[in-house]
Amino acid sequence: MQKKILYKKTEEFDEETTRQLAFHYNKIIELTGEDAGREGLANTPERAAKALIYNTQGYTQDAVAILNAARFKEDVSEMVIVKNIELYSMCEHHLHPFYGKAHIAYIPNGYITGLSKLARVVDVYSRRLQVQERLTTQILGAIKESLNPLGIAVVIEARHLCMMMRGVQKQNSITTTSAFDGVLLSNHLTRNEFLNLITADLD
Repeated sequence: MQKKILYKKTEEFDEETTRQLAFHYNKIIELTGEDAGREGLANTPERAAKALIYNTQGYTQDAVAILNAARFKEDVSEMVIVKNIELYSMCEHHLHPFYGKAHIAYIPNGYITGLSKLARVVDVYSRRLQVQERLTTQILGAIKESLNPLGIAVVIEARHLCMMMRGVQKQNSITTTSAFDGVLLSNHLTRNEFLNLITADLD
């Protein structure tokens, strides 16, 4: 009896975009002094093209639409926090990766959203050529536009390979950025509650 396939992951790439990117990656490889035609590199331009398309897929996605797709009316006003959301992005200055985690909080103002949608918003904006500062404020802006909460907080901690692999080559540096709005900006007690919760070990 043939085994039934319960799940199959597929990825679709625009053929013309992939072809053009692969062509240029081939030239880049040659300009480094390598033989782009040798066995180990023969398929690298196409793989690199698909990787870049995947890593910048956020340009084709709408963070506000994602939040609105799971926007529910709910009469609660307690702080909602999703912390340690993994993120992977690419520095727009050197095209080197940076990676880390995001912490998001909002205080509902009549509406909530699915928890996974907050993580999706992080992906939408991190899967672009980015700087961490802009990434932080874009996440906050999408949540504000969709939910108009009483308060929002976004904190990102990340390691940047452009600082680790090249340049100053500092392996242990971590960059932290934050953005606050509403009562999480104006009320220091509420803001401190958020900061204490994202650093606390609740296990």
